[in-house]
Amino acid sequence: MYVADSRASTPAASAESAARPRAGRRLAAVAPTVLALGTVSLVTDVSSEMVTAVLPLYLVTGLGLSPLGFGLLDGIYNGFSALVRLVGGHLADRGGGRHKWVAGAGYALSAACKPLLLVAQTLTPIGLVLAADRTGKGLRTAPRDALISLSSTPETRGRAFGVHRAMDTAGALLGPLAAFLILRATVDGYDAVFMVSFCVAVVGVLVLVLFVPGRTAARSTRTAVPDEPAAPAAPAAPRPTLRAALALLRRPELRGIALCALLLGLATVSDSFMFLLLQHRLGVPDRWFALLPIGTAAAFLLLAVPLGRLADRVGRWRVFLAGHGALLLAYGLLLTSWHGTALPFAVLFLHGGFYAATDGVLMAAASDNVPEELRSSGLALVQTGQALARFVCSLAFGAAWTAWGDRTALMASAVALALCALFSTILRPVRRTPSEGLV
Repeated sequence: MYVADSRASTPAASAESAARPRAGRRLAAVAPTVLALGTVSLVTDVSSEMVTAVLPLYLVTGLGLSPLGFGLLDGIYNGFSALVRLVGGHLADRGGGRHKWVAGAGYALSAACKPLLLVAQTLTPIGLVLAADRTGKGLRTAPRDALISLSSTPETRGRAFGVHRAMDTAGALLGPLAAFLILRATVDGYDAVFMVSFCVAVVGVLVLVLFVPGRTAARSTRTAVPDEPAAPAAPAAPRPTLRAALALLRRPELRGIALCALLLGLATVSDSFMFLLLQHRLGVPDRWFALLPIGTAAAFLLLAVPLGRLADRVGRWRVFLAGHGALLLAYGLLLTSWHGTALPFAVLFLHGGFYAATDGVLMAAASDNVPEELRSSGLALVQTGQALARFVCSLAFGAAWTAWGDRTALMASAVALALCALFSTILRPVRRTPSEGLV
C-alpha cells in the first residue's frame, strides 16, 4: 500500500516529486521518450553508417580523390552541421514543444540526400549533397539531446544518454555489416548501398513521427487539493532568443565545457581517416574496408551504458577526459612499429571506448549547466564548437597527410591532443554533479 510522505504536503516537496521518478519504481530505468529516440537513432544509424562505411573508399578509390580532397569532403561531412546547430536548437526552444518536429525535419532532410549520391560524381556536387545531409544532422542533434535531457533526472542523465548512445551504436554496428553484404551481393554495389540506405532512413522518420511524444513530462502540473491554499504562480520563463542562448556562455562552467570540447575537437582525427590509417598500416583489402567501423561500433555499444553510469557516480568530466586518453593510446598504437594481428582490435576498441566516454557524457555534463527553457540552444552551443573544431581538424589532417605523409600528420595530432587534454585537466570546468559533489 502506498503511504504518502509527510513532506509531500509542502509546495516545494510537490514540485520536487513531480520532477523526479518515485523511489523504487523507475529509478534504475530510463524514460520511454529515451527508448523511442533510441529506436529512431538505431534505425537512422543503420542508414547513415551504411554510407559512412563505404564513403572513404568510394571517394578515394572509386572517384580518385587525393587525401586533401577527401579531407575537404570529410570536413564538410563532419563539420558542416555546426553552421545550423544553433538554428535547430533555437527553433526547438522557441516553440516549447517543437523539439520533436525540428528533429524530424532534420531526419527527413538527411534521408532525402541519400539517393542524390547516385548522381553526384564530382567534388562539387558531392560536397553539396554532403552539406545538405549534415544540415539535417545539425537540425536534429540538439533538439533530440534536449528531449533526452528533459526526460531524465539530473542524477540519471549519464545513464539515459548512455542507453540512447548504445541503441544508436547498435545501428552503427549493423550499418557497415549491411553495406558489406550489399557490396558482396550486387554488381553496382555503391548504388545499391545508397538506395537501401534511403529506404531505411525513411523508416527512421516514420518511427519518430509515430512513437516519439511531442512534449516531455518535465513540467508537470500540480493537481489542486480542496481547501488547500493555492501555490504561488511560478514566474514566466523568458522567451528563448538567440541572444539569450549566446548569453549562456557567461556561465563559467558552460563556457569552460564549450572551450575544452572545442580544443579537444581540434586534435580529434575523424573516423574515416582512422579507418584509412588502419587500412594503410595493415594492407586491408578494399572488400573488407566496410567492416572496420564495426569494431568501433561494437566497443561503443559495449561500453556506452557502463561508462554513462560511471560518469553519474564518479564525475562526468573525469570520464570525458579518460575517453580522450583512450583516443591518445589509439594514436600511439598506430604510430608504433607493431603489426600484430591484435593491432586492429586494440585500436578499434580504444576508438569505440573514446566515443562511449565522451559523446553522451559531454551532453550530460552540459545539461547540468543549462536551464530547461534554453536546453536545446545550450547543448547546440557546445556541439557547434566541437563540430567546427573537427571540421578544421579534418582539413588540417588531410593537408598534412598530402604534404608530409600519414605518419607525420598523426604524430602532430597526437601531440596536439596531449596538450589539449592537459589544458582541460587543469581547467576542470565541471565542479559538481547533482549527486556526487566534486568531479
